[in-house]
Amino acid sequence: MSRADWSRRRFVGALTGAAAAAALPACDDTPPPGDSPSPKAPGTGTGPRRESDRPSGPRPLYVGTYTSVDGGGKGIGLATYDPGTGRITGTGTLTGVGDPSYLAVHPDGRTLYAVDEREDGAVTAVRLSDRKVLGSRSTGGASPCHLSVHPDGRHLLSANYGSGSVAVHPVDASGALGERTELVTHSGPPPGPGQQGPHAHQFLTSPDGGHVLAVDLGTDTVYSYRLDVGAGTLTETARASTRPGAGPRHLTFHPGGRYAYLANEVDNTVAVCAYDPGSGRLRIGEAQSTGTGAGTSYPAQILVTGDGRYAYLANRGHNSLTRYAVEADGARLRLLDTVPVGGDFPRQIAFSPDGALLFAANQRSGTVSVFHVDRVSGELRSAGEPFASPVAVCALPL
Repeated sequence: MSRADWSRRRFVGALTGAAAAAALPACDDTPPPGDSPSPKAPGTGTGPRRESDRPSGPRPLYVGTYTSVDGGGKGIGLATYDPGTGRITGTGTLTGVGDPSYLAVHPDGRTLYAVDEREDGAVTAVRLSDRKVLGSRSTGGASPCHLSVHPDGRHLLSANYGSGSVAVHPVDASGALGERTELVTHSGPPPGPGQQGPHAHQFLTSPDGGHVLAVDLGTDTVYSYRLDVGAGTLTETARASTRPGAGPRHLTFHPGGRYAYLANEVDNTVAVCAYDPGSGRLRIGEAQSTGTGAGTSYPAQILVTGDGRYAYLANRGHNSLTRYAVEADGARLRLLDTVPVGGDFPRQIAFSPDGALLFAANQRSGTVSVFHVDRVSGELRSAGEPFASPVAVCALPL
């Protein structure tokens, strides 16, 4: 990974003020909330429920950060949020995990996973009942920036940005991780304009569970693999290329499973993709506007509501969230508007499990913004003053 790439990943979004440095207590003295986490992975496209269906009482929120930058966090931030008001309250910090810049939860809600985004990359498992660190495993690559748990709950998928590779780790019954069973480096096609090599940015599973897909910003390619669930190995089945220099960063699927939406970081666009569950092949459509005007706005992450009606895109340069109407059963995105995110450099966004709230982790301002999601119109309404948390790069509400 070049020095320039390392700078872009970590320090371009460094904390610009010290206001968030004392946002969370220095240690964790608060037990986990009594309610068990939702077994459905949050933040991945859940639609708002009726008021009567929403959970009551505080819910857990975990915040990822960089620990090795000036003004950074001390570990994984611990907090709770009110599912009705969206108000966040800090409760402590889980130490012992270095540079936990991206977080995911096991489908059974019992184990939290974090990347250790360092040159010698690793992934770490944390048992949520007592917040015990169950151990770390090497990803075999540099600067892992994304991870996800396969729906079977027995495999952890991670993407090494620095070395342009993807890894698979087995997950045992306790939630702990075994030694890596697969590592695939993206050796082709050649890097896109302005890129020095492959940069795997996301590794996720298709809705039907038949394929796992890796989004690589450096090669302008989305790779489809079949995962051998017995051996934990990968077999490539298809590749889909964006236009040169698009810099694909994040893919999310429509709940119908036949379409997906791709956020392109470098050329400031999104694209609708058709997906064939049988072959795993993705067909990337025409580039579309993010509604942020001229210049690069570094789109970060795109989400779709569980009912498939609306999509939201985080724009870091523009410091906004774009709202799209999803039409034609997922085949079209129609730009509706953009709203200020209320922070600086929204690196990641996530829905609460009931879809009623949207959280945005703002890296440069060191804050987490919260929005109410209107279940009819899809409009976003600020839930109040953002929550201060040092170099907030990921917010995971459970």
